[in-house]
Amino acid sequence: MSLYSAMFMASPLSDCFSDTALLQGMLDFEAGLAQALAATGIIDSESAQVIKACCRADRLDAAALTQAAGLAGNLAIPLVKQLTAVVAARSPDAARYVHWGATSQDAIDSGFMLQLRAALNGTAALLDRLIAALCVQCERHSKTLMVGRTWLQHALPVTLGLKLAGTLDALLRFRQRLAAMQPRVLALQFGGAAGTLASLGEKGEQVEQAFSEALDLPRSATPWHAHRDRMTEVAGWYAGLTGTLGKLARDMSLLMQSEVGEVSEPRAPGRGGSSTMPHKRNPVLCAAILSAANRVPALMSGLYAGMVQEHERALGGWQAEWQSLPQLIVLSGASLAQSTELVEGLEVHEAAMQHNLALTQGLIMAEAVTLALADKLGRQQAHHHIEQCCHRALETQQSLLSVLCADALIACHLSRSALETLLDPANATGSSSRFIQQVLAAARKL
Repeated sequence: MSLYSAMFMASPLSDCFSDTALLQGMLDFEAGLAQALAATGIIDSESAQVIKACCRADRLDAAALTQAAGLAGNLAIPLVKQLTAVVAARSPDAARYVHWGATSQDAIDSGFMLQLRAALNGTAALLDRLIAALCVQCERHSKTLMVGRTWLQHALPVTLGLKLAGTLDALLRFRQRLAAMQPRVLALQFGGAAGTLASLGEKGEQVEQAFSEALDLPRSATPWHAHRDRMTEVAGWYAGLTGTLGKLARDMSLLMQSEVGEVSEPRAPGRGGSSTMPHKRNPVLCAAILSAANRVPALMSGLYAGMVQEHERALGGWQAEWQSLPQLIVLSGASLAQSTELVEGLEVHEAAMQHNLALTQGLIMAEAVTLALADKLGRQQAHHHIEQCCHRALETQQSLLSVLCADALIACHLSRSALETLLDPANATGSSSRFIQQVLAAARKL
């Protein structure tokens, strides 16, 4: 799958879940554990320093770990064996204390928490950049008129700024959720074989506290070996974010259709071409974002299914997270980076927007005429009469203005000048500017 990395995994979050980061996370756990054991007098400080010095991913044989993990059932078991051998080469005494009091799941879960912390911080930076880009475009296009579409049909005029402000508003909520989520989901996993820390006796709490300080990971009220709500909360946040980005990509790609042509992706050498058609300019950024949005729900469902775990340590459910959750986060991170590139370099074709606004020859403004006539006739009668006028305009291929001006009933109540004003899309954006400014004001408070 590495050949597809540039398309589906291109963001700083990928580095957080590389093989090296995976190993280093568990090694940082082992180093922190040794430090905590020394701080509480269980082992000597010299042994702790030797163990810490050996906890480097480049000191391990990754290929051998790959082979051994399949037989052992997890990566921590062969990792501890290799680490113990590396430490023993420097100090046989220190080697006796590698992984003291911990279990494999402690190392794997806490190591992942260290990776996750880096990913969440990286995500915040990516999200902030996308929010900033959307703020610029919302401001720039606050008055850029375009067709609003419901059920994929022309509805009423909107502005591009308002369309983008909807996405910005959603992302501001995700930014708030991210800040609120981090203190809940980042937690030390340290329970020992069955979640009791029995091997540490009366010093269990002291070691746990020192360990928490060493890794800068908050303690949990209980070990959470078989309770995976932290993982699904994280996954749910990323899944929701990816869905929101997918909605943006869907809208932009629809606006890029040849028959619509209202926006284009930013140009780049080699981007969006065809192997056979020289004229093609395919929306490849949108395609990658939408691909992630299609894949993430299946990963999410597997993580939810894995929450039903057995007793103190699970069989299969926990293991299902090891690849699914990092993959989900990496896909989401790439979508964030691609969305930012899309928004920052979005090409807006205002002439095409104006052309499409005029495409139905005034029908898009029929509601405004209905409301004006409703003051004279009542809403129901006005709606019925304007609907008949719209049908007549379609059947005769005339503009709505021509049909309305020729209608005797309407002529009694609305002049041609009044009708021209009512049929001008620029007069029909309602509270769009206010909505945009409200969202921009919220973004400035971040």
